[in-house]
Amino acid sequence: MSSSKVGAFFEALTSRKGAALAIPAILMIGAALSIGQRPYSVAEAAAPAPVSAPSSSLPVIKTQAAAPGQFSAEQRQQIEAIIKDYLLKNPEVMVEVQTALEAKMEKIQSERLQVALKENAADIFRSSTAPVAGNPKGDVTVVEFFDYNCGYCKKALPDLAKLADKDKNVKIVLKEFPILAKGSEEASRVALAAKMQGKYWEFHRAMLEVQGQANEASALRVAEKLGLNMAKLKTDMNSADVKKEIDSTRALAQKMGIQGTPHFLVGDKVIPGAPEGLSELLVAAVEDIRKNGGCKVC
Repeated sequence: MSSSKVGAFFEALTSRKGAALAIPAILMIGAALSIGQRPYSVAEAAAPAPVSAPSSSLPVIKTQAAAPGQFSAEQRQQIEAIIKDYLLKNPEVMVEVQTALEAKMEKIQSERLQVALKENAADIFRSSTAPVAGNPKGDVTVVEFFDYNCGYCKKALPDLAKLADKDKNVKIVLKEFPILAKGSEEASRVALAAKMQGKYWEFHRAMLEVQGQANEASALRVAEKLGLNMAKLKTDMNSADVKKEIDSTRALAQKMGIQGTPHFLVGDKVIPGAPEGLSELLVAAVEDIRKNGGCKVC
């Protein structure tokens, strides 16, 4: 099989099932081509090829003299033909391998997350500097990593606010994680300065409801409408404490492998993004933790 045909074959695979489904095929080819990569011994090189009855369904790979540790061009073509024939007749194999791989990776990721949660629990759930909404002494803690320029964070706000309003025993920790634009960090600085005046939650909700780009100018307008002391706010937003809080959250997100917003942690449960029915998912996660003896990491 020519290299162009091999490329067309894999292009067909990816167009049908997506790039992920091509992985098993590539792995099978790699495994097949690695067979025989060990050096041949003199005895093996001199010995005649064993004679066996050919398979009725698969072509026979002819043995030829080849450089030690390599297949000949003809042998490679025959191997590629066998693999193509097998995969075309048994495409479900790729799906099965991919499913098993995904399950294994999810398990590994879950185990790593549990370790990371345990190692960083104090910074995640009990930071003395992170903004808190809801009940500061709540029995279950919900943590959100967010960005004021994140459309999905804006979408998630009503669901989070609903939880805070209806469940008076939930603690909500807000992690300022400005990653989308320069304006995101500017807005975060203003938010943390608003916290110093006891107006964080009010500012947070109002800021996420603002249409358009979040930046210093739009954040200052929100702060002014809330009646904050603007002179003090402008001084505090450039303070070392504000910078430290943002830097600490970024470092924590890196440890946790969090790369996007919003990202929710409900105790040791994870809800990435803002899926449909987020309100119900948050409530269910909180109730599940309570039913199972309370939060083990909060």
